[in-house]
Amino acid sequence: MKDEERKIIIHHISNYQQDESGEYRRIPVSPLNRWVTYAIMIPVIALMAVLGFFFFAAFLALLAVAVVVVGIRFWWWRRKFENAKQFHAEEMNRQSDTGPTETIEDAQIIEETEVKRSGKKRY
Repeated sequence: MKDEERKIIIHHISNYQQDESGEYRRIPVSPLNRWVTYAIMIPVIALMAVLGFFFFAAFLALLAVAVVVVGIRFWWWRRKFENAKQFHAEEMNRQSDTGPTETIEDAQIIEETEVKRSGKKRY
């Protein structure tokens, strides 16, 4: 890029102008332009603040709902665990009061065969 192009870009960005003595001075802004800028920027900033507050409040509400749901779920799991632990303890107490018990498991016949030996049937 040529130096002249750089000067033009810098000139437009910084709003400084070179006067007759060779010094750069800031371009004076008229009071009307300043007031118009303030009149436009104040409602824009206020609107952005209100929208920012609204979205922050919505995010905070969703976060609170998520925390409550997770808290209820953990409470439910803890309750089930404590009930199961209590039931198991009661079963152990009941078994120790009655003495040793035998556990009989259900059996299922997988295959039925008939064997003939000396006239007796077996299943």
